[in-house]
Amino acid sequence: MRLAKRMDLIKPSPTLAIQAKANALKASGLDIISFGAGEPDFETPDNIKDAAIASIKAGFTKYTAVGGIDELKDAIIDKLKRDHQLDYSRSQIVVSNGAKHSLFNLAHVLFEEGDEVLIPSPYWVSYTDIVYLTGAKPVVIKTYASDGFKLQPSQLEDAITSRTRGIIISYPSNPAGICYTHRELEKLAEVLLRHQVTIISDDIYEKIIYDDNKFYSMASFSEEMKKICIIVNGVSKSYSMTGWRIGYAAGPEDVISAVTKYQSQNTSNPSSISQKAALEALRGPQEGVEARAREFQKRRDVIIKRLNEIPGISCMNPQGAFYVFPNIAAFFGRGFNGKIINNSSDMASYLLEQANVAVIPGADFGHDDHLRLSYATSLEQIEKGTERIREALLKLR
Repeated sequence: MRLAKRMDLIKPSPTLAIQAKANALKASGLDIISFGAGEPDFETPDNIKDAAIASIKAGFTKYTAVGGIDELKDAIIDKLKRDHQLDYSRSQIVVSNGAKHSLFNLAHVLFEEGDEVLIPSPYWVSYTDIVYLTGAKPVVIKTYASDGFKLQPSQLEDAITSRTRGIIISYPSNPAGICYTHRELEKLAEVLLRHQVTIISDDIYEKIIYDDNKFYSMASFSEEMKKICIIVNGVSKSYSMTGWRIGYAAGPEDVISAVTKYQSQNTSNPSSISQKAALEALRGPQEGVEARAREFQKRRDVIIKRLNEIPGISCMNPQGAFYVFPNIAAFFGRGFNGKIINNSSDMASYLLEQANVAVIPGADFGHDDHLRLSYATSLEQIEKGTERIREALLKLR
């Protein structure tokens, strides 16, 4: 059977592929430590589970409005007002089946063949493929560790052409965990506003932030910025609700109306039960969000220390999210038992086969000199896994 040519443009999610392989090895009886999964290891809070169960018992199991129930839209509106002093109406909010679905829908209503979409690297693995599927061209802007993996205004200016239609920005970022200061974002905003480049701001990790860093929404900088900015967020990371599949977008009414129309023909409404759970997440107690962020910070401190103690590894201290992005280029050209490590994919395979540790190749994030490790796992697993990595790397000659 002939497949559509667009399928040649995309690749399976490497994160899910690595996790599936790790799970298969675990099922075979091997003691695999996985730093692959991009999801919190905490349970969904009980009050959220209880709200979902109550909605089932109340018979809230039918179709809802395509773009989400009004109560959930109102909770999102209140959240954006409370956190960022942003005012939106219901017609400027759409609820989808996870933040990835929100990004996919937005890309398809905004971009088409001939357009260019800017993506700073290192980037989340799905951004480029989502853009490819629209017929547009992802234009990757490589950032550097010497700049803290932060996009510089001069780089942004140089990348914009007459075909530039949008940019996808995420912070705290997956995979490097970088955060921007208010002034750094202002400088980027000035360039984007001057060229009227549509901003898709992926804010999914905004509540997982460390030290003295703060999250700033570019949409809150001015009314002019708000007009060219679309916020994407969800409940998966902050509330440990990855499987519930609820994300949302907030932006100009014409864009949100188009997303809602597009969604009406691909999935219809998000799960009614998950919407009620998300409503409780946003309306209910928020102390658990801060507590989970503090626990992630403890884990970050341990994994950063242990990785940087391994000769040949250098790893920047992430300021948010729950990933580290160590540079492993010092080991390229070395080998073990006749197998030479030439790139991050070779290294990921080596660590899985020789150390029973699952990591994600940095090439999939646009930086082949790196690996991505998620520390959304216990301190015991972090200590055990990093020790295995140390022992495996010391074997390379």
